[in-house]
Amino acid sequence: MTIVVKVGGALGNRLDPVVSDLVSRTDYVLVHGGSESVDRLAEALGHPSEYLTSPSGVVSRHNDPAQLATVVMALAGTVQTEAVAAFARRGVRAVGLSGVDGRLVLAERKHGVRAVLGERVVHVRDDWSGTITRVDGELLRGIAGLGCVPVIGPPAITAQGEIVNVDADRIAAEVAVALGADALVLLTNVPGLLRDVSDPASLVRRVDRSEIDAVLPFAEGRMRKKVLAAQRALAGGVGRVVIASSQVDGPVSHALAGEGTVFS
Repeated sequence: MTIVVKVGGALGNRLDPVVSDLVSRTDYVLVHGGSESVDRLAEALGHPSEYLTSPSGVVSRHNDPAQLATVVMALAGTVQTEAVAAFARRGVRAVGLSGVDGRLVLAERKHGVRAVLGERVVHVRDDWSGTITRVDGELLRGIAGLGCVPVIGPPAITAQGEIVNVDADRIAAEVAVALGADALVLLTNVPGLLRDVSDPASLVRRVDRSEIDAVLPFAEGRMRKKVLAAQRALAGGVGRVVIASSQVDGPVSHALAGEGTVFS
């Protein structure tokens, strides 16, 4: 069995329970986000983060050049190093990789993105975000074959050598597809996909692949990207995807046992 686990980086996510739950396994890759860390650093550097909402309702970071530099510093630097150190404290060898390292995650730059501004849809041209075109599964297998855990996060790189930001949930989906994973676990700061974001009891527990479009209206904000990542993973041959909480003890085990929202 091979699993890909992604732990979110928004406020409320917990890394330590995830790492503690994984260290007894040998069949996994960890993908990390880090939006809160990027936002904190951007604020400290004097260029606070801005977010764009697409006409379809997807919320994304505005990756202007200053924000992209902050993403590189926070994600490929602080967040990734802390995750690798968390494994080291538990006696596990881990290797931190951004998508740039070894051209692990190739992407094409989006030449302008569409965003809703008031009642208008505008074209944002100074955005350095990308669409993933390839993940090097052989590189990840080689690192795992050395007895090391790959710890992966944004950014990615284009064929021309440009650094672009890409969504960490989508990285996780593409890694799962590239590795032929049995399961993709997306851990976040809520119990899963909720019909009502203010009511944890409104959890959607099971979603068939054919029902994903029907539940998308419940996926607000960043949750929409997770549901779309689940859809991509299933389309690419991954057996099942679980969106679940990182805030419980044993979060990976709980997710694999069916706690959260299971897509299959």
